[in-house]
Amino acid sequence: MTDPTPFQVPVVDIAAYADPHASREERLAVAGRLDEAASAVGFLQVTGHGIPAAAWDGLGGVIDDFFGLPLDVKKAYIAPPGVNRGYTAPKSERLSLSLGVEKAERMNDFFEAYNVGIDADRFPDLPLDRRAYAPNRWPDEVDRFADRVQAWMVAADAVAHRLLTVFEDALSLPTGYFDRFTDHSLNVLRMNNYALPPGERIELDGDLIGMGEHTDFGIVTLLWADDVRGLQVLAADGAWYDVSPLPGALLINFGDLMSRWTNERWRSTLHRVKPPIVDGAIRRRRSAAFFLDGNHDAVIATLPGLVAAGERPLYPPITVAEHIDAKLRGSRGLEVNTAGAEREAGRVVAAHG
Repeated sequence: MTDPTPFQVPVVDIAAYADPHASREERLAVAGRLDEAASAVGFLQVTGHGIPAAAWDGLGGVIDDFFGLPLDVKKAYIAPPGVNRGYTAPKSERLSLSLGVEKAERMNDFFEAYNVGIDADRFPDLPLDRRAYAPNRWPDEVDRFADRVQAWMVAADAVAHRLLTVFEDALSLPTGYFDRFTDHSLNVLRMNNYALPPGERIELDGDLIGMGEHTDFGIVTLLWADDVRGLQVLAADGAWYDVSPLPGALLINFGDLMSRWTNERWRSTLHRVKPPIVDGAIRRRRSAAFFLDGNHDAVIATLPGLVAAGERPLYPPITVAEHIDAKLRGSRGLEVNTAGAEREAGRVVAAHG
């Protein structure tokens, strides 16, 4: 018998956490809705985030301007191996390898991207790994590239830290619990462009992928996306479902480190991007993911109260550095990840559709 309820990504309004006059009861009600969405789906849409329209539009403009440049100009911004900054050309990554899954067709993902992140110079008093907190490259060919991107990152970082407060309430943790794990967080913004030529008509063979099946690596992801279809989420029934944001809403999903912290009460949601095709013709699709990954030197172990008496945590402790590095060796180094990704890989293998 078919379930009459279609798959839906829950909507959670977090405005109460920015309102100094909101009551404790109002905030806890929001936290309860988020916990329910995180436990049941793992993807949610956040409204009431307060990001100004100028920052929203500015990011879209940067994506249009940079990815509209000639390919040889963009390739000048490819970063050295092991540095998670700069340009990624189409078909140079395979995100499924970050899960330890070797795809039978061995086809790399058909997207291009540009990464920026937090620079070690932001924290002059800390002995940070300068490859992890690498300096950014700001393309001279794009007007106000740095200004527009940084405006978005400041706004997204504020929302991400507001969400951490919601998480503390949802998980019955003391206020400020996550501060020591995120006070020099390894934040990265990845701007994506799905690089098949718009308007071209193609015959799909079933293997073409815009971005392969993967989980996000860190704590939480805030996704700016247009309304062109392509993003798909793996649901509890083992099927893939299309997800599109409401106007002005941020798509939120949880990464592997949050899954480890919560002993999979909140799972890192498997997702992928299929080619955005309407009536047999390719449409352009854009997105930008802001990753709050946590402090590079932070140790992530199961949170208190989330393992039943007599049971063992599903994951051993791991540093943010160890986890992120293993994931990047998969997606960008094209090495199969063998560092504890078995649970996520098993879900990919079991998925259908």
